[in-house]
Amino acid sequence: MIDEELRAGRKALRTVPGGLLLGPTGARLWADYVEAAPGFIGRFDFIHKVNIPLLFTITVNGHACKMETASADWYPSQLRLAYSDDRIGYAETKFITWEDCAVSCQTWTNRSDGELLLQATAPTDFRACGDAGLQGGFDIPFFSFDIDACLVASEPKLLSDGVSLQPGETKTFIVAAALGIRSLDGIEALMSRANRFIQKPASLEETASVQQKEYQRWFDAAPRFKSSDPVLDKTWTYRWFLLRHNMADPRYGLLQHPLFYEGRSHKKGKRPFSKGGWEFSKLINLSVPLHLMDARWHHDPAPSLGALRNMQETPAENGMYCCLMADERMHSFANYIGWAAYRLFLVHRDENAILKALPGLKDQISSWQEVYGNERDGLMTEYRHTRTGKEYQPSYWYFHDYPRNPKDPETYTHVKRVDRTVYHYLNTLGVARLCEAAGDPESVKYLQLAERIKHDVLEKMWDEASAFFYDLHDQTDEKALVKNIVGFYPAWAEMLDERHDGLVAHLLDPKQFATACPYPTVSADSVAYSKEGGWFGFFLKGRNGCMWNGPTWPYTNAITLDALARESKRRGNAYNEAFARGLKEYSFLHFQNRDLNRPGLVEHYNSDTGEPLSDEQEYNHSYYIDLIVSHVAGLSVEDGGLRLEPLDIGLDYFELDHVKAAGQDIRITYGKPGLGRYPDGIEAGYKLYLNGQLVFASDSLAAATLPKNK
Repeated sequence: MIDEELRAGRKALRTVPGGLLLGPTGARLWADYVEAAPGFIGRFDFIHKVNIPLLFTITVNGHACKMETASADWYPSQLRLAYSDDRIGYAETKFITWEDCAVSCQTWTNRSDGELLLQATAPTDFRACGDAGLQGGFDIPFFSFDIDACLVASEPKLLSDGVSLQPGETKTFIVAAALGIRSLDGIEALMSRANRFIQKPASLEETASVQQKEYQRWFDAAPRFKSSDPVLDKTWTYRWFLLRHNMADPRYGLLQHPLFYEGRSHKKGKRPFSKGGWEFSKLINLSVPLHLMDARWHHDPAPSLGALRNMQETPAENGMYCCLMADERMHSFANYIGWAAYRLFLVHRDENAILKALPGLKDQISSWQEVYGNERDGLMTEYRHTRTGKEYQPSYWYFHDYPRNPKDPETYTHVKRVDRTVYHYLNTLGVARLCEAAGDPESVKYLQLAERIKHDVLEKMWDEASAFFYDLHDQTDEKALVKNIVGFYPAWAEMLDERHDGLVAHLLDPKQFATACPYPTVSADSVAYSKEGGWFGFFLKGRNGCMWNGPTWPYTNAITLDALARESKRRGNAYNEAFARGLKEYSFLHFQNRDLNRPGLVEHYNSDTGEPLSDEQEYNHSYYIDLIVSHVAGLSVEDGGLRLEPLDIGLDYFELDHVKAAGQDIRITYGKPGLGRYPDGIEAGYKLYLNGQLVFASDSLAAATLPKNK
């Protein structure tokens, strides 16, 4: 059970003292945070950031209950609170269901000498809805939707006159609020959803157990991984929670299909009924491919395909995929959606989905060439440093000697970017492969274009003297001699040969990228390097602001580790140990103070100390699951069949099970030879099972290719 594996005690926001985190999220409703109080007080959001401060609470003798010292026990599926003083004893389990119901199961004991009156308090405009409950809503002035809500209780008097609690008496009850879009979700439907939790006299324990089981279903359709390393195992589990926590299905406006959000808006302002600040809870095309890399291994491809469909249905005028909110088509970031879509379709062989996706994916390539390309080569010029998602990488200011005011447009140079160009290469290659799968003759055109892009990256961006890939001046092609983390992207795209064998040395050098918390976004020997962000001591975006001139980001750690693994395979397992170290350090970023009992991933970290530099808990802009599948277990699904190529990272054993890919049920096990004793189901050697049958076995970790007929 996911709850048993990730139980975490008290989880709270660093930037909101007393703001407790809630694990479960609905299709549209979620909690930014909840206060330590009965019911749902805090900040609650619907589709996007709306900052509703109150859904309902319980008062005692007309007074609000503030329980700052309450004990808190966080689970992925629910939050449990307990509190007692000389007047009351209180215990609560609260959660939000996928159907957008906020449910509170409460037990109260009167520890005083006098009568206590418990009463539910809702927002002021809520009114009685017959004898069944309360009805109200929230006007949202900055979006095209408003919200309706229905509130019910298993003790109906809680919503009217209140419930009396005599000295020494204990009472239990359930309160539930269902939220929906006004004019689309009818009051009767909302009332029916809320009443589900109070219609039959189930115990509080049973209600909480039902929520656990319903929440667990999504995880039951995910692959399982266990190994001799508890850090990898716990991170694997947490990464599946990360996807589920950020999964959404607005079914409204421009977001008609399910998708994964990049985060749940903790960077946003908290003023009630406001939306100030950057919005993570939307479709951000920069992070979509990272979601797809991990989520493609889930048995249900709906949120992955849904993200593609949302973008396909609302492109920019030039065909480019964009960031989307329910009411707004926004700008477009650099991304590798075409490549990620191809990798998704290798796992979930949906030919109809390929045919639907191809025209839009082709448009991405042509629009990029039109907007970012040039006639001299296949490289992509970035005109705004924010558009690759790596703002303030120093190469944009290299040609002006890193001015103290980087916002001065006179000191900013457009550069041909390594990352955008590598994305363009991968997208082109992905479209070529999808064309081949669909029998589209244009595959040849895209393969030729991909080769041109690769040639120009290797010929122009590679510097033989320093053995690194650099951004280029957009007019002169002069190299901006800044070792950005994106210099490793060509290795990730498997562009390299023996001429580039010196690249990885930079990644392993403690004076460059092998810092105490690897891997910084700029080499530590760069003049503009800052381990905690800021620009030469000036925090121009605040302490928590996005700065790509030194901090460590999970986003690029995932890609860099992927690159390191691929280089290790190319060079005869030369970097297995380095990959193992990097993977372990990346794993520890997922736990506060490296404590496996406190899971939580944020946006970026101090590259020397590992201190979190932001507070977007459960931040979903990286991948990890695919690293385990592809490089630890060694499984790749290819056009022609399955490929096994694991890296030996020093594990005594592992098992990857419950994988469904390319129409096969896949299980891989490994037991280090000579151990003598292995966990149940694991034997000595490296083994692959398809549909329950052993099809490959080796005494040790080994590479193999199994064609489709195997």
